[in-house]
Amino acid sequence: MNDTEKTTRTLEGRVTSSKASKTVTVLVDRQEQHGLYGKLLRRSTKLHAHDENGECHEGDLVRIAECRPLSKTKHFRVVEVLARAAE
Repeated sequence: MNDTEKTTRTLEGRVTSSKASKTVTVLVDRQEQHGLYGKLLRRSTKLHAHDENGECHEGDLVRIAECRPLSKTKHFRVVEVLARAAE
């Protein structure tokens, strides 16, 4: 891979909070295998993502992409809303 080919990490998760201005909290679930026993374990991570237009609401399924640090805890931005929450 040369310098012109940059890959950004994209993740999918559910919005758990949209109370802050231009920021949403996204819960990202993943499955990983236990190192010794091989059992599948469910792990989750809460990430803060930048939502410039304020279009995300709680319960929405969104795709987020890694970007430069925007604040102390915000290193992702919302790329698209995959599914709206049922209201």
